[in-house]
Amino acid sequence: MAAAAECDVVMAATEPELPGDEEAKREAESFKEQGNAYYAKKDYNEAYNYYTKAIDMCPKNASYYGNRAATLMMLGRFREALGDAQQSVRLDDTFVRGHLREGKCHLSLGNAMAACRSFQRALELDHKNAQAQQEFKNANAVMEYEKIAEMDFEKRDFRKVVFCMDRALEFAPACHRFKILKAECLAMLGRYPEAQSVASDILRMDSTNADALYVRGLCLYYEDCIEKAVQFFVQALRMAPDHEKACIACRNAKALKAKKEDGNKAFKEGNYKLAYELYTEALGIDPNNIKTNAKLYCNRGTVNAKLRKLDDAIEDCTNAVKLDDTYIKAYLRRAQCYMDTEQYDEAVRDYEKVYQTEKTKEHKQLLKNAQLELKKSKRKDYYKILGVDKNASEDEIKKAYRKRALMHHPDRHSGASAEVQKEEEKKFKEVGEAFTILSDPKKKTRYDSGQDLDEEGMNMGDFDANNIFKAFFGSPGSFSFEASGPGNFFFQFG
Repeated sequence: MAAAAECDVVMAATEPELPGDEEAKREAESFKEQGNAYYAKKDYNEAYNYYTKAIDMCPKNASYYGNRAATLMMLGRFREALGDAQQSVRLDDTFVRGHLREGKCHLSLGNAMAACRSFQRALELDHKNAQAQQEFKNANAVMEYEKIAEMDFEKRDFRKVVFCMDRALEFAPACHRFKILKAECLAMLGRYPEAQSVASDILRMDSTNADALYVRGLCLYYEDCIEKAVQFFVQALRMAPDHEKACIACRNAKALKAKKEDGNKAFKEGNYKLAYELYTEALGIDPNNIKTNAKLYCNRGTVNAKLRKLDDAIEDCTNAVKLDDTYIKAYLRRAQCYMDTEQYDEAVRDYEKVYQTEKTKEHKQLLKNAQLELKKSKRKDYYKILGVDKNASEDEIKKAYRKRALMHHPDRHSGASAEVQKEEEKKFKEVGEAFTILSDPKKKTRYDSGQDLDEEGMNMGDFDANNIFKAFFGSPGSFSFEASGPGNFFFQFG
């Protein structure tokens, strides 16, 4: 505010006045002096009143306009100050401080090019003026920041645009254009409270500012408050019917809302194929709407889960959390899909993330269940070894053991290579181990619940597969394996 830091005590040259004007001149000077006193005490409102009285008495005095311009600048009323500064240099083109104040007002309002012209004129009148030299550099710096910001906006480097606008606003604190650009980029970066704050400040000063209304709507739109966002876009278009960005955003918001609602309706009606298509169409409307798209991906993931396309469901949920890493519903949906596909490590990871965020009893139980399944998955799968379902009956387990034990019995493979014999012997032992557990109700219950079988004397390293085989089929003399052709055997009871 160097240009507004002090008022002019000496009057600039004015047109000759008639003798009858002397009293008005003296009274105007008195008002000016009182204005100067209030200005020195930083009572800018009173200073403004007295400078106005001085202007009313002598409307052709350049310094009075210059002083009032300085006062208005201190009050932050740069547009009014600009009018007074311009009037002061119209009355006296050699008024250096007038040109400085005009330039400072232009710069504060964001018109760096006009500011340069004013500072250049001040330097023509006083080429050693240090303030004019510095302000001229400042104005050029602002033009450079504008140029860089424009290129970076096209590149979608919104962080750099915010940086440039912050630097420019140091010299142009009253420029709504810079503030709006900064707010729009903050919204694109997901920094909605900051963007809202900037737009709201502008709307408090100018409730009809279409750009600020657009930014308010944009923040709501990106926060998935689409209905409220549309209201702001419509209001912006009332203020400025040709506002292209508001028009596009309004159209996208309405389209997104309609597609999402249609998709939800189709899902509730059980028409999963149509729901999938509608959610996919909605995802193509606006890639910048991160929160809404995260929900759409999660919704489509739910549809894929219903269609038993579990890998696709996992991919959709992964896309959802990439867009919004706080989206609990997407983590829960993906975790369930991991459970359904027996990817227990991944399920535990997701449930841990959920429980760390929301420590509820339900989430704790889900995590506990996943950890249990993970523990169980790292043991031998006795059901798989026997080739039976987890709900298999006692008879089904016996039949499965009979079939597999005969299939892998070492005597049946006595003529095979050493490598094959070793592998079949291993499988024979596993079949016997599986039958030992699943045929015993107590052991089966402990196994199904994920408990350690080595506890309470159930050490699986102590059992003998041959003894189990003998106990199941009878004494050794009651059966034999005989060849029925090269590599083929059949089991014969005695």
